[in-house]
Amino acid sequence: MRKPCASPVSSFSQLTGQAPESVSSFQRTDDGWRLTVEVVELSRIPDTTSLLASYEVELDEEGELTGYRRVRRYERGKADDRSR
Repeated sequence: MRKPCASPVSSFSQLTGQAPESVSSFQRTDDGWRLTVEVVELSRIPDTTSLLASYEVELDEEGELTGYRRVRRYERGKADDRSR
C-alpha cells in the first residue's frame, strides 16, 4: 500500500530543492487535498534561530502535486503570534 503523502512530498522536494521537515496539516478539498508542509530554509546555530517556512501544497484526487506556495516564514524558537 502506498503512503498517501510520500510521492507528493518527494515531488515538492525535487521542485523546491528543499526537504520537508514535517506535514503540519492536511484537509480534503473539492479537487483533492491541501497540505501544509514545514521546511527548514536556513539552518543556524543554535537551532532555535533556524529559519523555517510553511508551504501550502495542493494535490489532486490521485495525490499528485498540482501546486504549492510559501505562506509563512518564521524562526524555529519564536512563538506563533497568529494563534492568539
